[in-house]
Amino acid sequence: MGVLIFMHELITLSDLGEVFVLVFMLLGWSQDEVAIHAIKHALQALRKRHLLEEGAHAPAIVALSKPIISQGSEWKDKAESLEVELQQCYKAQARLSEQLVVEVAECRASKALVQEKEAIINDLRLELTKARDEFLQLKVIAEEKTKSIELVMSENQELQAQLQEMIVKAKNVEGENKMLMDRWMLQKMQEAEHLNEANAFYQDIRDQLKANGIAQLAQQQVDGVVRQSEEGAQYYGESTVPTTCKHKIRAHEGGCAAILFEYNSGNLISGGHDRTVKMWDTNTVSLIHTLHGCVGSVLDLTITQDNRYVIAASSSNNLCVWDVNSGQIRHTLTGHLDKVCAVDVSKISGRHVASAAYDRTIKVWDLQKGYCINTIIFHSNCNALCFSTDGQTICSGHVDGNLRLWDIQTGKLLSELAAHSLAITSISLSQNGNIVLTSGRDNMHNLFDMQSLEVCGTLRANGNRVASNWSRSCISADDNYVAAGSVDGSVHIWSILKAEIVSTLKEHTAPVVSCSWSGLGKPLASSDKSGIVCTWT
Repeated sequence: MGVLIFMHELITLSDLGEVFVLVFMLLGWSQDEVAIHAIKHALQALRKRHLLEEGAHAPAIVALSKPIISQGSEWKDKAESLEVELQQCYKAQARLSEQLVVEVAECRASKALVQEKEAIINDLRLELTKARDEFLQLKVIAEEKTKSIELVMSENQELQAQLQEMIVKAKNVEGENKMLMDRWMLQKMQEAEHLNEANAFYQDIRDQLKANGIAQLAQQQVDGVVRQSEEGAQYYGESTVPTTCKHKIRAHEGGCAAILFEYNSGNLISGGHDRTVKMWDTNTVSLIHTLHGCVGSVLDLTITQDNRYVIAASSSNNLCVWDVNSGQIRHTLTGHLDKVCAVDVSKISGRHVASAAYDRTIKVWDLQKGYCINTIIFHSNCNALCFSTDGQTICSGHVDGNLRLWDIQTGKLLSELAAHSLAITSISLSQNGNIVLTSGRDNMHNLFDMQSLEVCGTLRANGNRVASNWSRSCISADDNYVAAGSVDGSVHIWSILKAEIVSTLKEHTAPVVSCSWSGLGKPLASSDKSGIVCTWT
């Protein structure tokens, strides 16, 4: 409506303008001036008209502006509240940003950890693959081993069956052997009875000759006959107390641990650390034989009743058996696991040999066949041993100081007694077989009755100290004296009847380790750690 009015006014004005243009053209104005003047006049008219319209519309504007102003205050309050909310949002946004940074860092760390875990998982997968491969290989190997075990078990069953058959055969052979042994024992008992009768006959003859006053004839014919062996008569003469060193022999290099006399002879056998066994004529001090072949030090010696074989116990864990006539080794008895320190041979048969070693065993050997027929195992090492006169019992002296008696056939322990407080070093049997002499590291020399195992006497002396674990003492041929060496190089002689020292022999400069008395009654021999052998009369 306002536009129509405005256009009407313009039309009216345009009419007026044409009138003014005509008037001014009449006044002589140019057309441009007339136009400018007309425009100005029109503008003034429009301003006036505008002012009038504003005046007319002012109340309406005021009326319309009031609600707008009221709304503006409300909007201002809302804007302020929105600004506060916006600040709070900014603060919340800042907190969330910080949390977001933390979460991002944690996320990155978690991502790195996940990557590490994934790498570990990959490694574990590789290891699992390898383990599976190894498992498969082991499974194949296990199957092969199982088959091998089954094969071995089947072979073992076959061997067990064979073993049972061998056990049955062994039992049968053992029964046959026992029967043969019983027959052999019966024969030996008969021979022993014959020997006893012969001894009684010889004793009767000697008593008759002494009673008739012809002692010289008795000395020539039946001098000291006490028993007879399978090879012939064995003679023992009365012993005298030695006082003088007759000969001093440099027998061995490095020491001489063992000496003994031949039966019915004055020949002396010695064994040393130079791995040789030598035979000496004590009358002329000449060397008769040197036996070679032992690969260790000789620790003990024995000889068969017929003087045919010499047997040496060696530190090389074996025993050497020599034929005296040829000087050749007949047997090397092997089976011990440590040094062999003691040996003896049965005087009845001359066939059985007993040996003791530091492997806690005592072995019985068949000298003719050259192998072990029995092994006795005990917890204490044996230092010395000897056979009983009947050849059926072994007497052994041990490191624990005990004297033990063993059955040679069964290997069973027959008797045991505490002989010394320290190790036993020597065992000697009297010629009549009734007394056994033991020497020990407690420097005591005890005499025991073989039947009752009771102490018959104890010999000791000031200054007499046993030199080693294998120091050998001895009993004289007539069973009246005991000889034992000492660490100071002296040899002490005791009277068994008086239980006191009757002589002290001093010639050695090294510890005396072995003594042996000739079966002829004299001489007495002793050896020391420097290899010197002395004979005493």
